[in-house]
Amino acid sequence: MADISQIKEHMEVIGADGVHVGTVDHVEGDRIKLTKKDSAADINEGQGSHAGHHHYISTGLVADVEGDKVRLSANADVAVTFEEEAGA
Repeated sequence: MADISQIKEHMEVIGADGVHVGTVDHVEGDRIKLTKKDSAADINEGQGSHAGHHHYISTGLVADVEGDKVRLSANADVAVTFEEEAGA
């Protein structure tokens, strides 16, 4: 299990496939809050109902913290299906 305490603001979150998922805003309990600016921007192009608000990823999906990157155990396209939206 990854050391969640190593996750810091502005770290890049990537899928197991190396694809950008988002950028860490901060950790809230057992979830990583992604910045509004690029929450899943490369995956769903930041449009429609997913644009302009925070998304969260469960810390249970974190496989490793490598330098300035948080690597997830799922590929990016799968990881975004597990995202929770703010207020959800």
